[in-house]
Amino acid sequence: MKTFRIRTEYKDSQGKLDYFIKNFDTEGTPFGDQKRNSLRLFKLKDFQVNIKSFKVPNVVNQIAYSFFRKSKAQRSYEYGLELIKRGIGTPQPIAYYEFKSFFLFKKSYYLSEQVDCDLTYRELTHDFNYPDYEAILRAFTRFTFQLHEKGIKFLDHSPGNTLIKKVADGYEFFLVDLNRMEFKHMNFEDRIKNFDRLTIHKSMVEVMSDEYAKVSGEDYDKIVNLMWEATEAFQAKHHKKQRLKKRLRFWRT
Repeated sequence: MKTFRIRTEYKDSQGKLDYFIKNFDTEGTPFGDQKRNSLRLFKLKDFQVNIKSFKVPNVVNQIAYSFFRKSKAQRSYEYGLELIKRGIGTPQPIAYYEFKSFFLFKKSYYLSEQVDCDLTYRELTHDFNYPDYEAILRAFTRFTFQLHEKGIKFLDHSPGNTLIKKVADGYEFFLVDLNRMEFKHMNFEDRIKNFDRLTIHKSMVEVMSDEYAKVSGEDYDKIVNLMWEATEAFQAKHHKKQRLKKRLRFWRT
């Protein structure tokens, strides 16, 4: 059984969108990291459609997504619309499709307009000589501050999930991988902890803390100490999780 929702502005292209989904596995151009979910680009009119195919979830989530929870594709679509409503950059949402078999949820797809960017935040964590490096990092920090001011808690605020595009008067930022997000008031501690996944480099934390202090009016020392503590705590948790996964893989072999 197929269900779908197409944004009004793209209704006239439904036949094409249906075709893209039907032929996703054999047509289109593979794009980006294919390890977790598949992404492909398809040509529509004068732009490209980015289609993200989510993996079939485990049996528990197949039941949950059928009866109790919105799918990742639906959340991505709805959160994308909410971001645009709040004035935050994200690739234009087009549609989402879901497929079920009897009472079990199977495949889902999120469709958006492709954004051609110059870099992602990840490049900043690897190349400290990137042109206009500090200006980009400070602009990104102001962008994050705007997320917080507008009541947006991006739970996957990590290096690969912000696209950065150079424009005449600076830089524009676009959030991707949208299925984990909360819309609510954030207190000071929540705001600063939202930076914890972004880098392992204290020099970057210091620059972001300085810029966040400037735009928020909060104390720099308080910000940098909390941001670095949150960063170290996240890294410790991440490495512990990776060690556990290695042990589990060892016992399976």
